[in-house]
Amino acid sequence: MHFIDSKSALLTTSYMLLLQASRRAIAPAAFSTCAPLHNYLSRSTSSSSPVAAAAAASPASFKNSQKTSSLFVSTQPTAASSTNQTSSSSSTSSFSTMASTSDDASSATEQQQQYPIAMSEAERYLFDLNGYIIIRDVLTPDQIAAAHAAIDAHLTDAIPRSDPTLRNAVEGSPMYGSGPPRLDLGGIFEWGSVESEVFKSILAHPRLVPLFHGLLGKGYRLDHIPFVLMNNKGGEGFQLHGGTVDCVSGDYNHNLAYTCHNGSIRSSLLGCNVMLVDHNPGDGGFCVVPGSHKSNFKMPEGMVDGINHSEYIQQPATKAGDVVLFSEGTVHGAMGWQSDIQRRCALYRFAPATCGYGRSYFSPDGVGGATASSCTWPLKFYDDLNDAQLAVLEPPYANRLDRPNIREDGSVEITQRSDRKRQHDKEVFKTKYF
Repeated sequence: MHFIDSKSALLTTSYMLLLQASRRAIAPAAFSTCAPLHNYLSRSTSSSSPVAAAAAASPASFKNSQKTSSLFVSTQPTAASSTNQTSSSSSTSSFSTMASTSDDASSATEQQQQYPIAMSEAERYLFDLNGYIIIRDVLTPDQIAAAHAAIDAHLTDAIPRSDPTLRNAVEGSPMYGSGPPRLDLGGIFEWGSVESEVFKSILAHPRLVPLFHGLLGKGYRLDHIPFVLMNNKGGEGFQLHGGTVDCVSGDYNHNLAYTCHNGSIRSSLLGCNVMLVDHNPGDGGFCVVPGSHKSNFKMPEGMVDGINHSEYIQQPATKAGDVVLFSEGTVHGAMGWQSDIQRRCALYRFAPATCGYGRSYFSPDGVGGATASSCTWPLKFYDDLNDAQLAVLEPPYANRLDRPNIREDGSVEITQRSDRKRQHDKEVFKTKYF
């Protein structure tokens, strides 16, 4: 952990002023890990307060998303490296991270205009080939800073997986690390309009919607309650799991299945890992067996623990702000965390309109303000959402039964049958829907 002395703080302030004055004029060396200020620079450059930055930044608008030129998408590690450092434990300091900054995007507006409106052929190929794909720079530096500020404010709520029954890896395996348990932090949709904003933006983020549609179909929905997972150095990962054919039992797993028919990809359950710190080569964290979503057999002995055949297990290199989308039908896990920087990422899971794995949208009476027999997420989930984000919180049912669908421009349409058919169902079944 590094502490900023007065001289370093003065240098940092001067640097930030120069950065604000001319972002494009920054020499590449300024973001090198060899630069003298690299341990202290935050990605956030437009606000002295990450929380204020979050308050000033509204959810990304779809209205300017008409261009089809795509952002850089890759499943390969980047050549550049960067450093993330935790800041002082003072209550006024925030978690600091430095990651790559795009020279092509001088403003949020320019970035919004680059969002594609459909999943590209390259993205479809790479996802079908590997079972996962990395979408670069989904979150802006200010959004990353706001996410860390919100997490810092709720760190005491994190729950360590200390109990032996909660451990996710075999002691002594590469997944186990040196022993510290993983920390799980829930409630990220219930922290209020400022602290939850960046996390809720993922529900219908304009960069991700075309991929959600391409991998899950129109009417996709949130399936699990999202949360932040964290690891300190040496922290435990997670042994390999999942698979369209379960990697341990060899049984077909329709709940996680990956399919592709006539050029249409579908994942019964899609993982969405929002990286909030850099995961450099060798740092550990999320790992995957590329192509395993098409495997027809269980894994050989010792592979799920990373002991045997480890050369086939890859830890993709990612930067803060990147998003990893992966089919739960792709065998995945996490390596023990080796970086000095606390690992932080927000994990979501989405499903097609008619699929349901989790059941948190069934709230018992009195929980979160819900009423008896209600079909709703905790009520705070719905605060400050736009129509597109609200559509993603719908329970599982078919599109033709009045399901709200997100259009390419970000607006929402209701897909429904004819008035006559709906009237007939009401007459026959005495209910609005069959």
